[in-house]
Amino acid sequence: MAYAWHTTITPTGTGEPRRTFGPEATPYEEYAHIDALHRLQSPRSDVPAELSFIVATQVMELLFGLLAHEWNQARDAVRRDDLGAAMAALRRGLHVQDVLIASWDLLATLTPTEFNGFRDQLGQATGFQSSAYRRLEFLIGNKSEAMLRPHSGTGEPRADLEAALRSPSLYDEVLALLHRRGLPIPHTHQERDWASPYTPHGDVEKAWHLIYTSDDDHRDLAELAELLVDVAERVTRWRQRHYAAVKRAMGAKSGTGGSSGLVWLRRAAGQEVFPELWSARTSL
Repeated sequence: MAYAWHTTITPTGTGEPRRTFGPEATPYEEYAHIDALHRLQSPRSDVPAELSFIVATQVMELLFGLLAHEWNQARDAVRRDDLGAAMAALRRGLHVQDVLIASWDLLATLTPTEFNGFRDQLGQATGFQSSAYRRLEFLIGNKSEAMLRPHSGTGEPRADLEAALRSPSLYDEVLALLHRRGLPIPHTHQERDWASPYTPHGDVEKAWHLIYTSDDDHRDLAELAELLVDVAERVTRWRQRHYAAVKRAMGAKSGTGGSSGLVWLRRAAGQEVFPELWSARTSL
């Protein structure tokens, strides 16, 4: 998309040229691809609520990508022992998570009748097919090779997910940092199959306990720990809002694409993120 430039004379009569924009695009539209963005909503029914459903889905997908960017920044900074950069990225990510959670408000009033009015138009489409969301789950350590199946044959998204599955998560890199700081992280959690689900360990809990009770020795790690708890809490709130939105719109019906719907979401909402950060609180 090109700019359409015109030269005019300023009102002062100085004769200096002034640039104005013609009908093709403004710099704002060109920079952020606004015109293309607004052409991406194509409701397939005459149900007014379908547009809200599409917009909410697209907004969430954009935010998934932004959050993955921040969590990757945080993970890479932890790997190079740059806690300042890591915590800055996590703080930026917290704001993204807050907007993600609030974005469910766009669907809060979707009634079962409205959803049923356009549900057939989704066909085999389901949120389980979101590679951007699955990447986030892998980043926080919720690994599952089975969750690659919905992305078979998708090319680059599948390859990106494969890489994320088999790479250390954000939490794995944090535990490696704790080990470098001399804390008692077990060998089983330093070198393991990164594609396997994370298993909590009592020694990791003890390490967090030491961090919280060591006064000034590990103040920066204690600050990092609290940021990770903030992240984990928001992940849980997101999952709970997802569960509530689906329950409100469709009850206990099977999900689109044959997914288990409410049962799976209820189970996901109960999964702990960074588990030893929570269990360590019992002994503090």
